[in-house]
Amino acid sequence: MRKAIIAMSGGVDSSVAALLTKQKGDDCIGATMQLFYNDDIGEKKDKACCSLDDVTDARAVAYKIGIPYYVFNFTDRFKEEVIERFVSSYQKGQTPNPCIDCNRYMKFDKLLQRMKELGRDYIVTGHYARIEYDGESGRYLLKKAKDANKDQSYVLYTLTQDQLAHVEFPLGSLNKDEVREIASNNGFINARKHDSQDICFVPDGDYAAFIERYTGVTDTPGNFIDKNGTFISKHKGITHYTIGQRRGLGIPADRRLYVCKIDPGSGSVTLGDDKDLFHDELIAGDVNLISCSRLDGEVRVTAKIRYRHKEQPAVAWQDEAGKLHVKFDTPQRAITAGQAVVLYSGDTVVGGGVIENTVLH
Repeated sequence: MRKAIIAMSGGVDSSVAALLTKQKGDDCIGATMQLFYNDDIGEKKDKACCSLDDVTDARAVAYKIGIPYYVFNFTDRFKEEVIERFVSSYQKGQTPNPCIDCNRYMKFDKLLQRMKELGRDYIVTGHYARIEYDGESGRYLLKKAKDANKDQSYVLYTLTQDQLAHVEFPLGSLNKDEVREIASNNGFINARKHDSQDICFVPDGDYAAFIERYTGVTDTPGNFIDKNGTFISKHKGITHYTIGQRRGLGIPADRRLYVCKIDPGSGSVTLGDDKDLFHDELIAGDVNLISCSRLDGEVRVTAKIRYRHKEQPAVAWQDEAGKLHVKFDTPQRAITAGQAVVLYSGDTVVGGGVIENTVLH
């Protein structure tokens, strides 16, 4: 009998993943990761995910299906690997995706370490994705979920071969309606619970205000400039802006203006027209490849530059330093440093990296 740890967030997806694993006959324990204390993020109410309400829901489901349940305190590691990376990225004029870092450093690193310490065999999560082993290449492959609307392969591109060998995604072949029906049929308290849409430690979505609370430092005002470097107006500080942003600029103009560039060195934010947001080539670092160990020359792929971005046809290659270059067939809007670019071959994730900059021709 194999032994599993089920990562239970208190939501319906991880709850059904726990049930399906238990029904296979494996020895299961449920675990919720305590990632932060509300006082640490300036929240006094349990309205963020990983709150006491979520722990209560996860414990109730674990009790109902008859598996032991634990809460693991990972607050120190979360602060270091997720929150501080998030803050640092915004301070560098980038726009990070902390959910990817949470998967990378918490769910599939820290929890995997705990799994091995406890003598368990594998981790189960409620992610919508699939894992297959390719005997020909000897590699584990990460594939899209059956439910295209819920597919989460984009935020899982950092998974390593060792991690893929010790992880299972029971929901990969189900759609959301089927998952909710299973939860309802089994009387789960969270069967109709809404999915969490916000970054867990910034539940109100005001990233700049969170960074000021967290660091205790007010962002330094700077200059809005046009693409010729001409002064337009003062701004509140670079953490308030992201590439492609139009609303909240606070300046009168005779046309719509968009954030086109953020310069952390000078503190300037360049504004321009919508057409100025389009580029056809990017460079990414911190690369992780899944279906191969390295790209062999130029490879035809489809690529996503953000979670809700529709994949676009492109050519990808690696330079001598291992950096990932992606050239799209057509220019893409608002390619943003700090976000991930993820490459696909059909429904298989080739790999990805963190966008560093665009290439001007």
